[in-house]
Amino acid sequence: MSENKTELSFLPVPGVRLATIGAGIRYQGRDDLLALELAPGATTAAVFTRNAFCAAPVMLARHHLSQTAPRYLLVNSGNANAGTGARGLDDTRACCAALAEAAGCRPEEVLPFSTGVIGEPLPVARFEAAMPALLERFEAAAWPDAARAIMTTDTVPKLCSRTFEIDGRQATITGIAKGAGMICPDMATMLAFIATDAAVAPEVLQGCLKAAADRSFNAISIDGDTSTNDACVLAATGALGNAPIVDETSTDYAALQAAVESVCVELATAIVRDGEGATKLVTVRVEQARDRDEARRVAYTIAHSPLVKTALFASDPNWGRILAAVGRAGVENLVIEDVDIWLGEVRIVEAGGRAADYTEQAGAAVMAESEILIRVALGRGTVDAEVLTCDFSYDYVRINAEYRS
Repeated sequence: MSENKTELSFLPVPGVRLATIGAGIRYQGRDDLLALELAPGATTAAVFTRNAFCAAPVMLARHHLSQTAPRYLLVNSGNANAGTGARGLDDTRACCAALAEAAGCRPEEVLPFSTGVIGEPLPVARFEAAMPALLERFEAAAWPDAARAIMTTDTVPKLCSRTFEIDGRQATITGIAKGAGMICPDMATMLAFIATDAAVAPEVLQGCLKAAADRSFNAISIDGDTSTNDACVLAATGALGNAPIVDETSTDYAALQAAVESVCVELATAIVRDGEGATKLVTVRVEQARDRDEARRVAYTIAHSPLVKTALFASDPNWGRILAAVGRAGVENLVIEDVDIWLGEVRIVEAGGRAADYTEQAGAAVMAESEILIRVALGRGTVDAEVLTCDFSYDYVRINAEYRS
């Protein structure tokens, strides 16, 4: 069993073709519509946002996935088609029907995805007009174009590949993602599409994706806002020719899980690095918690704190803000004398108070770095958890203030 990070920016995945086009959905002079074609017999898993106001494409994608195996994914940027009521569902169905008619499949075999501005009707006529030309552009090597087509406030496309060994054969996995703001996924504005040529049973693939998402996309936060449109899809085309993976205790499954998780972690990290206006990548690690929920609750309270995030941007070792976040995280019967906190390797809090050997100079040196570790030991148990986040800069406010202009 092996897993290697390819030196190339991406590897085509046998059984997957992609096509992009500029449909003028919101942006001019760039591609904003993407279709992914999956080979017959491919299996597909997905996780979606838990936001109660989930977008129309999320509702329809869930429904279609429960009905049949998809042949196409249809993704647009610039318009979220969220908060659009019954019309939004009708518009999404019309877009799926337009692709299905052009491709010769059933509408239920199309999974729709959207990202962009909330509350505006989807310009269905532009989808329909672009569809014939879009389907003429399918090619296996269009992953970089696809990564760019789904961008909104992203400043860079997010794309990565891996190879891993299945049944003595070299399998490929490639993924793309978008996201830079409204990022605090809660999946059982972020989109990710990942494909492998391995053959995997549907229920095994779903479990693999859920586990990987929990350790990656569900462990990041830029601003604490969970989008109406979050979705992550994992497709397994079976083009590798291996016997389908059906046993979650097998060596082949372990190789698959490791590769999927590695791709998800890299894409999730790229999202945080590209956070709107972000200048720093921050890992919040909580140790010695009683359970995982408690550890994650403390980590997210720190990661979501505007006061902590602005101090990070200013390179200000204002450790009282971190201490206050831990205190308000809702940990029952927290014994503050058992709590220790570090910035990198610098202990700032010991036994619930300022560490005796802490200096502002040492704290400031850590805060000036571009990658920072905040570590909290609760002294309550043996469970750890990590969350990736970033700082809040002036540009975060500017980008979001000007988003619809």
